[in-house]
Parts: sequence; structure tokens; C-alpha cells
Amino acid sequence: MKEINKERKDYLTWDQYFMAIAKLSAMRSKDPNTQVGACIVDKTNRILSIGYNGAPNGFQDNIFPWDREGKTLETKYAFVCHAEMNAILNYRGSRKDLENAKIYVDLFPCNECAKLIIQSGIKEVIYLSDKYKDTDNVKASKLMMDECGVKYYQINLDNITINLHK
Repeated sequence: MKEINKERKDYLTWDQYFMAIAKLSAMRSKDPNTQVGACIVDKTNRILSIGYNGAPNGFQDNIFPWDREGKTLETKYAFVCHAEMNAILNYRGSRKDLENAKIYVDLFPCNECAKLIIQSGIKEVIYLSDKYKDTDNVKASKLMMDECGVKYYQINLDNITINLHK
């Protein structure tokens, strides 16, 4: 029998696709040091929301303290909204839709974002980097996620190149 369907073999997996969307979202961040994006997806692979790290709505980016070191009010840490927080807050549908959803993020979530993920009902975290794995914040995140039944795993996009000029 002659083969009719000659589909591509090198298409993106769902994980690669949604992580690429998270990475693209991260490109909106004005943080000069760390750009993080997030993409929330339901169990049918429908995108529910996206977000990136940045200043709160209404807070002017040009007066926002982007420094990493200094007194608390002179650094970004007291002010920045993380990508996970923004993705959860940006969702405009029913909160029930977030239950059992997945979130794709560049960087393993901090303890504050882990609480938001757990409370929203998201049950899976897919991430690229775990560069802060030895910090107490990330250790707390993993402890909470383990205790609350939120699965997490790392993926690798090293073999993926996206050409936006095609």
C-alpha cells in the first residue's frame, strides 16, 4: 500500500512548544539580569495564560530599581512580580480551569511562587533551569510541592532553534 501521509518527523513536542512560548514571553521582561517567562496549560494542551517577570501594573519601569544588591528598597526583590505570579493573575477564566493544569517556566519557582502554584491548583511544573537549587527558597519550594502532590521535572531545549525570520 502506498504511503499517503508524509508528516514531518521533526516537529516540536508539547513540552518543547509550551516552553518555547514561556521563553518568548520572557523576552518581554525589562529585568537586565534575569528574564523569566511562564505558560499555563490545561490537561487538553490549551494555553490558559502566560506571564513574565516585571514591575507591577502602574509602576513605571524607568523608576523601578532593577539592582540585585543593596538595601531592600534599592533592589528589585521587594517589588518584582515573578512570571508564575503574573501568569496566574493574568488568567481571566474560571479558577477551576487551573486545577490540574501545568505551568512551564524558565527557572524553578521560588517558595512564594510555589505557594501560588499550589493554591491555584496547578499540579505540574516543567522548568528549564534549577540554578538556585541550593538556596533555602528553592528547597522550601520542593518540600511544599512534594508534600502537596505537585509534580515537577526539568526539560532540555538545547537541540531546539527557533528562527523568527522564516
